[in-house]
Amino acid sequence: MNTIPSVNLKDFLSDDPQKKQQFINDIGKAYEDIGFVALRGHFLDDELVENLYKEVKNFFDLPVDTKQKYEIPGIGGQRGYVSFGKESAKGKKEGDLKEFWHFGQYVEDNPELEAEYPKNVEVEELPDFNAIGKQTYRMLEKTAKYVLRALALHLDLEETYFDEYIHNGNSILRPIHYPPITSEPKNAVRAAAHGDINLITLLMGAQGRGLQVQNHKGEWIDAIAQPDELMINVGDMLSRHSNNKLKSTIHRVVNPPKELWGTSRYSIPFFMHPVSSMKLDVLESCIDKDNPKKFDDITAGEFLNQRLIELGLIKK
Repeated sequence: MNTIPSVNLKDFLSDDPQKKQQFINDIGKAYEDIGFVALRGHFLDDELVENLYKEVKNFFDLPVDTKQKYEIPGIGGQRGYVSFGKESAKGKKEGDLKEFWHFGQYVEDNPELEAEYPKNVEVEELPDFNAIGKQTYRMLEKTAKYVLRALALHLDLEETYFDEYIHNGNSILRPIHYPPITSEPKNAVRAAAHGDINLITLLMGAQGRGLQVQNHKGEWIDAIAQPDELMINVGDMLSRHSNNKLKSTIHRVVNPPKELWGTSRYSIPFFMHPVSSMKLDVLESCIDKDNPKKFDDITAGEFLNQRLIELGLIKK
């Protein structure tokens, strides 16, 4: 497979059972084959996307000392600002060539989870940044819910199987700024090869070259979405839960050609996480004599903690 398949969420949401089933078949096959799809028909409108990019650029254009006010110690970068070069891919010493921000869950009616999650950080200088970030978070979370409903049906589960686990889930919206490259990077790229930790990732800003996905032959292919598409991939939690039936694919963001070093790149992934108590034990429907159980039992919270240690974001 050398291209990323494209699907339209409106087919799944339609009243036509054939269209709905075709969407389930197409997205299921894509996630078994390459682990990525480009999705149209989502819940983000053009105006919201335009306003979000404007606010994200406004934030990253703030002076460094202003941004660093919002870097909160002791929470593993789970909310607020993470400065340039702080995060590295699993097994890699060099920090990625990026800075980013984290919006987290806006918990409803659950004091326990409200106490468990770090609080969202408000940027005093840019009130619209906070409001538009929250609105985008909600629309991406809604889009992700229906993608997971389609995948539940593909895995022979009840359609709303994931709903209870993602409601108030520990999801993260991460606006990323890859600044202009000013000198030859020493072994560092904008984002080194990695798999995502979570259930699924919804990525805005994959319109230009940069994002690459590794297919089963080990070849790197460009993953370029149309302006109205989100790139959506399977994360390690869902891969593990499905006994690797759905593939969490290694991907990276490569440095641009030298003539484009002077340009910034922005991308905005939404990492869909469940509540930390969700059991990621391998689903019975994904085990058979040809595919024995490949993973030990673990909760989403335990798995996330392991991975944050590996990424250098929290200390043991």
